[in-house]
Amino acid sequence: MKVRPLHDRILIKRIEEKETVKGGIIIPDTAKEKPQEAEVIAVGNGKKTEEGKLIALDVKAGDRILFGKYSGTEIKLDGEEYVIIREEEILGVLEGTAKAVGGKK
Repeated sequence: MKVRPLHDRILIKRIEEKETVKGGIIIPDTAKEKPQEAEVIAVGNGKKTEEGKLIALDVKAGDRILFGKYSGTEIKLDGEEYVIIREEEILGVLEGTAKAVGGKK
């Protein structure tokens, strides 16, 4: 299924963190925090101003982003979990190598 978000909305997929820590302790799903890092899957066309001008979005499909813990609306498509958020809910774009937050570059 292909989804195209409307206006300034963005479809993202959370990037899951590793299940174990250095000590080998496995953290159960119920105790884990939701990841705040995601990959952009699809973006809308942009936001329209009152004058009718279209303001393009700063992110594109394939970008890695950071977003707020409780941002967006969670949806399920074809058995996969996604989140739809507005561009203003994005905290930043991760640039450079594709490493997890806190990892070495």
